Amino acid sequence: MTFWAIVPIKPLRRGKSRLATVLTQDERTDFNRKLFIHTLSVLNEIPEIEQVLVVSRDQEALSLAREYGARTVQENGTPELNIALSRATIVAKTYTPQGVLILPTDLPLLSNQEVSTLLEYAKKPPVVVIAPDRWRQGTNALVICPAGLIDYGFGPGSFQRHCERAIQAGVKLEVCDLSALSLDIDLPEDLDLYKHIREETAEKSNEPTFT
Repeated sequence: MTFWAIVPIKPLRRGKSRLATVLTQDERTDFNRKLFIHTLSVLNEIPEIEQVLVVSRDQEALSLAREYGARTVQENGTPELNIALSRATIVAKTYTPQGVLILPTDLPLLSNQEVSTLLEYAKKPPVVVIAPDRWRQGTNALVICPAGLIDYGFGPGSFQRHCERAIQAGVKLEVCDLSALSLDIDLPEDLDLYKHIREETAEKSNEPTFT
């Protein structure tokens, strides 16, 4: 099966504002760029991902995406994530992928193994596959196969909302608790946890570093 990965990203200089107490603006910009490049690099390693489609209002992010072989969609007007994702999905569907993967860029432990595992659950459509955050409140990855089965509901409480929409649509729902996809970086304590995990495992990898 083939999938398109849709990757939304805020302007690199504006993202992760809640880390302002521990990182300067330049540090946050560099942080966002590293996470973005890491996400694109991982997706490029996965055979099932036919194409990456980046949606953003930031010209720098879109230009960087194209350097990594991604297609791009520029947001216009007032930013609204779910509308932007819906528009990007319409673009993806014109190329008839068998499904779409929605993946944010703030997952520092992201690896191709976990993404491939997630996609395995989507091999028998119609199906919605959700990787929740560690609190089971947010949606850290979402696979919809075929695309368009449910409306996007990202925002506070999105995990439960996406589950409910899949059930209402009468399609198979798969919830995948994958450790590498459960940690997203929003708050200083998230960054501390990531650093602690890196110190404990002492792994040498291509994950972004924040020292």
